[in-house]
Amino acid sequence: MREAGHQAFFAGGCVRDRLLGIEPSDYDIATSARPEEVERLFERTSSVGRAFAVVLVHRAGHPFEVATFRCDGPYLNGRHPQSITFTDARGDAERRDFTINAMFEDPLSGEILDYVGGRDDLRKRLIRAVGDPDKRFAEDHLRMVRAVRFAARFDFELEEPTEQAIRRHAGDIRRVAAERVADELLKILTEGRARCGFELLDRTGLLEHLLPEIAAMKGCPQPANFHPEGDVFVHTMLCLGHLERGCSPTLALGVLLHDVAKPVCIERRGDRITFYRHTRVGADMAMEICRRLRLSRRTCERVSWLVAQHLRHCSAEKMKPSTLKRFLRQDGIEELLELVRIDALGSNGDLSHYWFCKRKLEELSREDVRPPRILTGHDLKALGLEPGPLYGRILREVEDAQLEGRIRSREEALDYVRRRYVEADSP
Repeated sequence: MREAGHQAFFAGGCVRDRLLGIEPSDYDIATSARPEEVERLFERTSSVGRAFAVVLVHRAGHPFEVATFRCDGPYLNGRHPQSITFTDARGDAERRDFTINAMFEDPLSGEILDYVGGRDDLRKRLIRAVGDPDKRFAEDHLRMVRAVRFAARFDFELEEPTEQAIRRHAGDIRRVAAERVADELLKILTEGRARCGFELLDRTGLLEHLLPEIAAMKGCPQPANFHPEGDVFVHTMLCLGHLERGCSPTLALGVLLHDVAKPVCIERRGDRITFYRHTRVGADMAMEICRRLRLSRRTCERVSWLVAQHLRHCSAEKMKPSTLKRFLRQDGIEELLELVRIDALGSNGDLSHYWFCKRKLEELSREDVRPPRILTGHDLKALGLEPGPLYGRILREVEDAQLEGRIRSREEALDYVRRRYVEADSP
């Protein structure tokens, strides 16, 4: 593009990351070239946002988003401008969201073009809206959550006028598509500083609009012997603090939502506080929240399962061998045990049940917890048993006996069924 007489700079997040010493995950380019000129200059292009002068250029096996310098017209839907006009680099910087995302870098000389004070805000560790924060957040309401995410990710502060504007506009976040909100929330949860992010969502007033069920945890007391840390909200925030960068979204959501039903299920009897059925009710609430966020069915089901199961390990040492092995062979058990570990670290720190399950997992082989099936329905039919629900019960009994070491061969299994169900029913 330079050879064709156009300006072309690295733009936005990649410049910010390079200045912070972080390797950018991708490179966006801003240019004076119009979209049709970009398409003429490169063999492989695709139009991903022609209405906003954005062209995707495929080069050396990588896609580069190339956007023409532009100013945005009025925003009518809280997301997209009604129109755009072409401008220069300064005009393009002044329409962007935050100062740290509005810088350009000359790829040849390394010169930083900073028209809005982004470099100074990086030094001050500040998230500051470009220009009037009220206008920026009215243009795209999701920018409020993005401000929180950037502050949490980089351990920056929200500039005071920017934070005050978020407080004023917090209710507008309910007008943003659930999918866009979910994408930002999952990034906050999995970028290594989830606790900071959610405490900021609460401080700015966004949390009560995004996830009122989490906001409802504030002030919900817990028994001090199990939860010396305080109420359910404090406990949940402490748990979020143990999520590592790059953790799975399902684990992060499971940690966030594992006690979501406690404010609904709390019962007080004198000085005693209980939360009977909060795992079952919480599983239903988690499913509803995940569906509200338009998450995949698989994600919804896994998160709901994690919430439903998160206290089951407490009885693991008292389980029959067959019950314990069935518990430990469940798909997702490692993720569940990580939730269990985090739950304990966020409360009284008792990891005894967790370590019991971990030891058992290490001791038991795959065949120990999932022995090969040695009988089928055809075998039961051959023994003269009528097909029906009884088949499932018998096959489960046989597997129980395998798991407990009472049956080790097909012959022993057939003998067990004959004695218990065939000969017992004979006249």
